[in-house]
Amino acid sequence: MPASPRRATLATVAASAGVSVATVSKVLNGRSDVAPATRSLVESLLREHDYVAPPPRRADPVATDTVEVQFDGDFNAYSTEIIQGVVEAGAELGVGIVVSARKKADNPAAWARGLVAAGRRALLSVTSHELTNQQITALARVQLPLVVLDPLNMPHARVTSIGSTNFAGGLAATQHLLSLGHRRIAYIGGPATAACNQARMHGYRAALEAEGVPVPPGYTRFGHFHYQDGLESGGAVLDLPEPPTAIFVGCDESALGVMEAARMRGLRIPEDLSIVGFDDTQIARMASPPLTTVRQPLREMGAVALRTALRLAAGEKIDSHHVELATELIVRGSTADVTCSEHA
Repeated sequence: MPASPRRATLATVAASAGVSVATVSKVLNGRSDVAPATRSLVESLLREHDYVAPPPRRADPVATDTVEVQFDGDFNAYSTEIIQGVVEAGAELGVGIVVSARKKADNPAAWARGLVAAGRRALLSVTSHELTNQQITALARVQLPLVVLDPLNMPHARVTSIGSTNFAGGLAATQHLLSLGHRRIAYIGGPATAACNQARMHGYRAALEAEGVPVPPGYTRFGHFHYQDGLESGGAVLDLPEPPTAIFVGCDESALGVMEAARMRGLRIPEDLSIVGFDDTQIARMASPPLTTVRQPLREMGAVALRTALRLAAGEKIDSHHVELATELIVRGSTADVTCSEHA
């Protein structure tokens, strides 16, 4: 991560106001022995310089540092896996973890200052919407390290992020279906513009192109990584005049929606339709039949994100602003040889 802007000090604000450091300190502490005009000037300059008071010294020698994990979507099986990884790593490292839902930050500077004032050493962000440039800048100004987990879009050098090998995962999922003899394979993914979705889809297409297998019209659909999207998109591809015999789905939750769409049409899994998901969350193991899926190492990603954030907080250099952990195909009961399918 590039060097962050220097944090403003009391001396910086005092010099700008033409007063003593003691006067600025009095304003911060709400003392009454400061002239109203001077108080107004100092308060204005404190805001202008984005001044953040250093965290108080610990009275309790056993108190721990805290790192905040913020989500802006619903908590689900996916987010639970990440939280578990962060919490386990935090316990090992002696770091407290605070989990919160990220709200819209109308004042990014105040939002960032609030995190520092609460004693946070770093921020981990798991988001369905990218942080704004104003939020990233505000965090840099208060020198609060930011690490984004499983970013939707390829991050720029200002943001440190931890992801997984989405292209390789999409390739492995589709190669597995091809090895079972399937040739009519559909893809149901997340947001069309999301880089993680594009990488999974490109892996799917690369596997098909390598075998000379075309992608018929209507065989790729996009929405969100939600159950309802899988239900609706799955129904749409299964209602095509020539439906697929197999579907690769961009996340486990959506895959369960596709499974339900198949059942609503009287199709058996995997006898009539093979399905592969992505993530390997708990719901993949609980599905009926258990879901073949691409394991995205979510717990490990959470642990690596925490360790990376702590290194940044300690002023250490990191080797890369973006790290990808390896995915792995986990074969279970939702895929079978195409000869089992009545649609083949």
